Amino acid sequence: MPHKILIVDDHLVVREGLKLLVGLNPEFVTAGEAENGREAVELAGELNPDVILMDLYMPVMTGLEAIKEISEKHPSIPVIILTTYNEDKLMAEGMEYGAKGYLLKDTSPENMFRTLDAAIRGDTLISSEMMTRIQSYKKEEEKQRVKPKIYLSSKEIDVLEAVARGAKSKEIAIDLKISERTVKARLTDIYNKLGVSSRAEAAALAIQTGIITLQD
Repeated sequence: MPHKILIVDDHLVVREGLKLLVGLNPEFVTAGEAENGREAVELAGELNPDVILMDLYMPVMTGLEAIKEISEKHPSIPVIILTTYNEDKLMAEGMEYGAKGYLLKDTSPENMFRTLDAAIRGDTLISSEMMTRIQSYKKEEEKQRVKPKIYLSSKEIDVLEAVARGAKSKEIAIDLKISERTVKARLTDIYNKLGVSSRAEAAALAIQTGIITLQD
């Protein structure tokens, strides 16, 4: 008996093309089609397909939302993302929500059927390149989440902006109408807050994190 596929895409021409493609392989059959995530969730329960091909950007309910709900309600039904968007964030979120694979719409029929087969067997088939990108994206996201908030006073920011422009302590003191000792004290506080040990590091980190923005 051929494996049943549920095709989910908001574009009729895409659904029709996928149905024609599926029809070329006797091991698969199109069990149904949906034009948004909400319909996909409903048909998943009604049709109990062996695998779902899911677009991401759709009205009513997005593909990511549908994947999450299907994974919760019907965990035995594997979902393969099939999209035109080659974005690390989408790949990572799709896999986190329970997708068993991620394919671009310009993939070869052979690769698509190979991925469907793997999903039905309970495996996750994703290229090493995509897996590397997903892992890199997750690591960067984790860095951003754990990065501590840095709070500098307006007076410290004034000093830091001057430093970033290349001003010396004496020049900063004159410009801000404070003593050099005060400038150096504020620099020490800035270093401690930013976790750096030099003017160059402080300026670079401040610009990188958006604490200061230099005007041309």
